[in-house]
Amino acid sequence: MDYRTESPEILRDFLTYHETIKGHSKKTVDEYFLDLRTFFRFLKLHKKLAPTATSFDAIGIMDVSLELIAAVTISDVYEFLAYLARERPGRNGVGLSASSRARKIATIRSFYKYLTVKKNLLKENPMTGLDSPKSAKSLPRFLSLDESRELLNAASGKNQARDYCILTLFLNCGLRVSELVGLNLSDFSEDSLRVLGKGNKVRVVYLNDSCIDAVNDYIAVRKSLTEQTNERAFFLSDSRASHHARLTRDGAHYIVKRLLLKAGLDSTRFSSHKLRHTAATLMLRSGVDVRTLQELLGHEHLNTTQIYTHVESDSLREAARLNPLAEYKPSKSDKVDD
Repeated sequence: MDYRTESPEILRDFLTYHETIKGHSKKTVDEYFLDLRTFFRFLKLHKKLAPTATSFDAIGIMDVSLELIAAVTISDVYEFLAYLARERPGRNGVGLSASSRARKIATIRSFYKYLTVKKNLLKENPMTGLDSPKSAKSLPRFLSLDESRELLNAASGKNQARDYCILTLFLNCGLRVSELVGLNLSDFSEDSLRVLGKGNKVRVVYLNDSCIDAVNDYIAVRKSLTEQTNERAFFLSDSRASHHARLTRDGAHYIVKRLLLKAGLDSTRFSSHKLRHTAATLMLRSGVDVRTLQELLGHEHLNTTQIYTHVESDSLREAARLNPLAEYKPSKSDKVDD
């Protein structure tokens, strides 16, 4: 899949803008492309611009023009939402979730804003006032402090130093898995770490004593590995051959899942991304303010970080419920009239 050869110029310009100017990752840009391709396929079907016998996935979009784009109304987009909810195949059968539909709406909004504000191809943005599907806010899952310790203790064997270092950085620094596997030796200094986050944004994460010890222990082991194919990469794969490549995302996910099982934790409920949630929640509970947490996690918007304050509110509600006086009600005879 390559949007540069599979999309018309007007879509290609938008996608290139996000990749080169906005600095979004290839994965994000590919998702934008798939969202817009699905939307314009539906639009051609909805407006009877595609051959009747053509299957949905075979509908081409290379002929999508500014004229067609400008003619789209909010009603067309709501019809698209209805199609996504009722007919589009999803993970659990037919119909995409509210969050998946909301992402597609966000892409459409961004596309029309680009055409209106950046390119001045549209005099007015027809998507102004477009609402997104409401999705239920779910609290992120996270390990308790004791479960986190159990997981750290599960690292053992010939890759103990590497695996323990991976878990330590996840649980202390709240790294994304892509950030962790993208680390290079040159990203480490005495007590800090250079992290390349989403949108190619660089942030500095400071290391506590546990992280420094784990990093130094792994570096000592790493030096003994010979004939490495990737000398820049910090975390290396466990290869049976004579060389070690950079650890992949799938490799990191597998290590975490394996250690979760070894620690007796539910590997179906937790993952490497849940370790990021765990780090955020534990820090917030220990007194880290939400603005500092935003910077540490590399969140662009504060409301992304504030999900963890909801976790705290949930804990406070639970504390109130467990108060021994929570269900006490005085009898009528105990009441004294003023």
